[in-house]
Amino acid sequence: MDILLAGLVGGSTYALIAVGVSLVFGVSNIVNFAHGAVFAVGAMIAWWLTGPMALPIWIAAPSVVVITGLLGWAIYLVAVRPLRKAPGIAVLLATFAIGVILENLSLRIFGGETRRLESAFPRDNFELFGFRFGTLSLVIIGVSIICVAALVWLLGSTKTGRAIRATSQDQEAAQQMGIPVERIQALSFVIASALGGLAGVLVGMYTSNVSPAIGFLAGLQGFAAATIGGLGSIAGAIVGGLVLGIAEAFGVSLWGDSVRQLITFGSLLLVLWFRPGGLLGRVPSITSEPMTGTFFGAGKPLRLPPWAGVAGAAALAALPLVASDYFLRAGSQVWIYALFALSITLAGGFAGQIVLGQAGALAIGAYTSAILVTRYEWDFWLSFLAAGVAACVLQVILTAPTWRLKGHYVSMATLAAGAVISALALNLPQITGGSRGISSIPRPTLFGESLGSASAMYWVTLAILLVAVVIVARLGSSRLGRVWAAVREDEVAAASAGLHPASYKSLAFGLGAVIAGFAGALYAAQVTFIEPKQFDVSLSVLAVTIAILGGLRAPIGVIIGAAILVGVPELFRPLADWRLLLYGVLLLGLILLRPQGLWSHMEWVRRIAERFIGRRGGDEPDPTSARTAESLAAEEVRA
Repeated sequence: MDILLAGLVGGSTYALIAVGVSLVFGVSNIVNFAHGAVFAVGAMIAWWLTGPMALPIWIAAPSVVVITGLLGWAIYLVAVRPLRKAPGIAVLLATFAIGVILENLSLRIFGGETRRLESAFPRDNFELFGFRFGTLSLVIIGVSIICVAALVWLLGSTKTGRAIRATSQDQEAAQQMGIPVERIQALSFVIASALGGLAGVLVGMYTSNVSPAIGFLAGLQGFAAATIGGLGSIAGAIVGGLVLGIAEAFGVSLWGDSVRQLITFGSLLLVLWFRPGGLLGRVPSITSEPMTGTFFGAGKPLRLPPWAGVAGAAALAALPLVASDYFLRAGSQVWIYALFALSITLAGGFAGQIVLGQAGALAIGAYTSAILVTRYEWDFWLSFLAAGVAACVLQVILTAPTWRLKGHYVSMATLAAGAVISALALNLPQITGGSRGISSIPRPTLFGESLGSASAMYWVTLAILLVAVVIVARLGSSRLGRVWAAVREDEVAAASAGLHPASYKSLAFGLGAVIAGFAGALYAAQVTFIEPKQFDVSLSVLAVTIAILGGLRAPIGVIIGAAILVGVPELFRPLADWRLLLYGVLLLGLILLRPQGLWSHMEWVRRIAERFIGRRGGDEPDPTSARTAESLAAEEVRA
């Protein structure tokens, strides 16, 4: 009974978070990734008000609700409203960036240490049928019920609620009927964020411990609960939250707290496999693919003449002749992360499918190579090849059942798959070493000679990266690349021409996983020690940011993106604590101001060049934008 009660209490808080996720998704068809950060901000503000400010909880809790509600309105204004005409992936990544910014600002304001949030209610002052519980548990469950009941009344019995439901069903029809859709969407963010902040207060009192870092996992747990119940369904969010809370409570009691993440994301992945609409919902009918399209690939990538590419590669290869060992080791790290981001370019830039959990493929590659070279004494280069194959096979298997879906579901499946892999690495100590990790990973060798020096690792990682960039670029301009372009530009037209978009996107995802696996093998050899914490979702965020910064359709752009996002903070160590905040701000700025990335044509530069150089004709047209998706697909079918 104690376990069941703990599950009901945890499930009630999950339900509050999930209701907010479902409300925003139902009204705006947006997965709000900043929701977890709002949850954490609510918990930290509650600690500050009840601790240093010494306010009673009956003042602190309403204050948190008001503050986080206003924060939700600000999120809508900054990250959603400017992108209301953009594909769903733009808004999803914008809220992702806002979440990173909020978490790291909170970290800078409140500090990284865990704070104690005192409960205003007793924890074990009642006894029933032999088990003890407290007023706090009843308050959490009661507040959750009251909030959900109030929301149900709002949606069912008020004019505003009817406007929310109308907007959820059909935004265009609601707008034609005179409903202020933008105002209703903003209101949904306010309500959802207020509920998320209140959930942060309740969870903080229940666990007694809060920190700025608790938000991301809580947000994903809320999303998992909403998906289990059915995205967009308020009743489903409640059921999903309770189911997830009870499952976690029993799982943790049997196997320990380390399985919590595995239960959460394993459940999410299973639901996406077998019942993606959830227990009480259904998969919405999606006429246009919100996770693909030309938003991030709108700009035409720059093209280097062959001599310029060779000269650039030669200049980079010559750096060990003049640079210090520290600079070279930082350079090796830059090339490894660039290779990692190249996998995002292949799947997202060419096939149009954004991958949010690519850290899982990196982890598979790193662990595969490390295990083979340390326990079975394989040669590094054989383990390197095995790492790419293992990453491809496992990632494709985990996501294969979801490629029949569209929209947010596939990208969420890649995120869940990455999180499941990280959780498995923690919970399979007999294979991965668990939390102890794997140490003393040897450096690569070539013809019997160790490549452990800084210059040798620099040359090895650079050579592999350049070869991979050339191969990916050739793939993009090949017949297969033209099919990917057709799928990216207009999936419906490609399917009507006889292609199978899901298969081609899955192929791009698998090839990207191979590249990420290779990067994982190099990463393990570079750092010589790996553990599950190194492969959290922040690595996936970094890879996506690098790819978008350089240009999602430009393979060479990953070199620029990695040099800026990895090399600069590495060379300037005082910036290390601000790195994730920089990533979030930069990602948000790119999405809002220059989604095509740095390695693409800039119109104002072209106009200046024409004025001073006298050029009039312009560049050669981009073949993937000069022809329609229908013609590209038809050409491939005829071939």
